Amino acid sequence: MAKIESTFKNMVLVLTGITIFAAVALGSVYSLTKEPIAASKKAKQENAIREVLPEYDRLDAEELVMLEGFEEPFAMYKAYKGDVFVGAAVQSYSTNGFSGAIKVMVGFDGDGAIINYSVLEQKETPGLGTKMTDWFKTEKGNQDIRGMKPEENNLTVSKDGGEVDAITAATISSRAFLESIQYAYKAYAQNYDVISGATEKSEKLTANEEEDQL
Repeated sequence: MAKIESTFKNMVLVLTGITIFAAVALGSVYSLTKEPIAASKKAKQENAIREVLPEYDRLDAEELVMLEGFEEPFAMYKAYKGDVFVGAAVQSYSTNGFSGAIKVMVGFDGDGAIINYSVLEQKETPGLGTKMTDWFKTEKGNQDIRGMKPEENNLTVSKDGGEVDAITAATISSRAFLESIQYAYKAYAQNYDVISGATEKSEKLTANEEEDQL
């Protein structure tokens, strides 16, 4: 009986040692890969911003915009050429994809029109939902959303009465993608006043006030 107890203790010690070793090894691997992964993610984000905006030479610091009903903020980056505003990139997402969350970067001009988009993350079905990377910027039928204004255009799939052709056999993925675009616009509209002539109206108002004072 004493021999069995001794064997059992040895097994526990060995298993404990293995567990500790595995934990240390995993911790070391995480430490070694954490920075490269973060750097890769940042580079992908920066490339996406350049992809969805026209040429610029200055980018404002990241602004985090919270929308009602959302737990995670939307990141916005305003771009300028000299002192002229050329557009803003908004990092958006939808959790309603066929296989999970979809994250995108969307560029808007001063009138609130979509300049371009880039898909940052998605786990949709290969050959179906994954087509979103190019589908909605392909000049075919009603696929291309570039140039559309979420404030004026119905950015939902045609099956739901909208103006956009869904990806063939991937309606759920298409809905989630377009939803992320709509959320991006809401974050942009909430935090920037150069939309649908807002600046022009402000300038006209200022001019009228100056005339009244003369």
